[in-house]
Amino acid sequence: MYFDSIIAGFGGQGVLLMGNLLAYAAMEEKKRVTYMPVYGVEMRGGTANCTVVISEKEIGSPIIHRPFSAVVMNLPSLEKFGPRVKKGGLLLVNTSLVPEKEIRFRGLKCVGVPTRELAMEAGNEKLANMVILGALVEKSRVVSLKSLKKALYPALDVRYHKMIPANRAAMDKGSEFIRNLG
Repeated sequence: MYFDSIIAGFGGQGVLLMGNLLAYAAMEEKKRVTYMPVYGVEMRGGTANCTVVISEKEIGSPIIHRPFSAVVMNLPSLEKFGPRVKKGGLLLVNTSLVPEKEIRFRGLKCVGVPTRELAMEAGNEKLANMVILGALVEKSRVVSLKSLKKALYPALDVRYHKMIPANRAAMDKGSEFIRNLG
């Protein structure tokens, strides 16, 4: 098993946290993992992305040129990383910020996820990142949703542990969204 992904968006959208959670979930399942964050000069509002590689074998490099999957939270990220996804790969797009008509990549499994709307259903519109992360895990099966939820404890500072139930609810919404697509 080998899985790699680029997760990208604006700073402040929780992009780096998504990658970190995916890495912790993989470690929970005793898989090998690399996680590499990249962000611009300004954190909030600037660009941010990270790469995550998960494997059962040794990983040669955290650098990904042609990822199997990408999760994009905004239009600039879609334009930059969408074309790089391998043919047959998976592209998840935040359709709360990216119009569906912009998702026009042939040869990919493209899934638009209305993250803000689903996060609001879960009780907190700021958890759009957890919605799309739940969708990624449900669609890819790279780790289990249970492991992803467990990863919240080591990934979040103890001050934010009170938010874990809300984060889990948002992950569930993303997972449920994918299951309902059929």
